[in-house]
Amino acid sequence: MKKTFLAILSIIALNGFAQTDSTKNPLSISGYIETYYSFDFANPSDHNRPGFVYSHNRHNEVNLNLGFLKAAYATDKARANLTLMSGTYANANLAVEPGVLKNIFEANAGVKISKKKNIWVDAGIFASHIGFESAIGKDCWNLTRSILADNSPYYESGVKVSYTSDNEKWFLSGLILNGWQRIQRVNGNNTPAFGHQLTFKPNSKVTLNSSSFVGSDSPDSTRQMRYFHNFYGQFQLTEKFGMIFGFDIGAQQKTKNSNDYNTWYSPVLIMKYAPTEKISIAARGEYYSDANGVIVNTGTPNGFQTYGYSLNLDYTIMNNVIWRIESRGFTSKDKIFTLNDNPSSQNYFLTTALAISF
Repeated sequence: MKKTFLAILSIIALNGFAQTDSTKNPLSISGYIETYYSFDFANPSDHNRPGFVYSHNRHNEVNLNLGFLKAAYATDKARANLTLMSGTYANANLAVEPGVLKNIFEANAGVKISKKKNIWVDAGIFASHIGFESAIGKDCWNLTRSILADNSPYYESGVKVSYTSDNEKWFLSGLILNGWQRIQRVNGNNTPAFGHQLTFKPNSKVTLNSSSFVGSDSPDSTRQMRYFHNFYGQFQLTEKFGMIFGFDIGAQQKTKNSNDYNTWYSPVLIMKYAPTEKISIAARGEYYSDANGVIVNTGTPNGFQTYGYSLNLDYTIMNNVIWRIESRGFTSKDKIFTLNDNPSSQNYFLTTALAISF
């Protein structure tokens, strides 16, 4: 895999030298590195943060959350992306994937199928169509990810058809997927999953998005259908002040062919203030309710019913370099955390990160 990707980069580099001023090179290389240090006041001896945290999840050690190198190809009629990654994000989020698949951030190819309209068919491994946060920290308002982001798909594999309107205000896609955050299917699962995304941007200050997932994450013999919807709105209220509101809700059959469902939901509100071009502050409040343990199984009487709150400060050192620091806490209905080696309903931690894109 390593030799193959280096060969691809060599070809890209040679193409870069060969292009002329009048010809745009369809091949490009980019990269991202985000290092971090997180201190959990529960001081876990195994250095692992709580199991529902999948990014920046190692305690009391300097580590790499995400580092990747991306090769992209784009013309008017075809496009492709290949991104290889490493870091604690990859270890945690792709733990169920076999072998080298754990190191693939994205690998997809697409063709434009209409001469007059912006309609594409893409196939492969993609970043998720769900939510306003991604694995790439620099693109998110908070240093760490919200509970709803960490516990909904970061990535997916399958086929999608997408349409962007001529005025670029509307985006619509339909997807056939291998499952809920899956590259390789669950053994015994032959049921396709489906999704949609509808995004409306009436102007540069407002984004409204609706995304869904319908499918099963279990073998066909015990199939439990899952129905999930994500909505968010992002608003730049003034030049310096912005707001994001998000809401996830899901339902899953209790047993195969059952008319009874276990449900979960999560609202989140993020406020961001940028007093200068280099400094920004973001505050977040959130709640995640999964009493029946569909997504987060605690094994406690009330399940996972947890509030989260955080405050972070970002400083843009250069256009492509950002330093961040964040304080964050969780408060749960049950004592699902530890503090001083005793069960606790609360968890607190500090995280700092340095991210560079190129």
